[in-house]
Amino acid sequence: MFRYFFSEMKAFFRMPTPTQVAVNELAQAELELLKAETGVEFASSLVTFNKSRVKRLKAYLVEINREKSE
Repeated sequence: MFRYFFSEMKAFFRMPTPTQVAVNELAQAELELLKAETGVEFASSLVTFNKSRVKRLKAYLVEINREKSE
């Protein structure tokens, strides 16, 4: 049991290999990509929402002005 614990402690403090570093960096890059894609989807939804809102409000103002001028 002590031998297992000692080998695990050595593994914990061992310098990672270049391959291990690359694998960890790739996993981090994939997570960051997913976050960025989520941000793009959110921003795109906001643009669509605000375009519809502007269109609706402009139509409302045209209608209000038309009623006032009658």
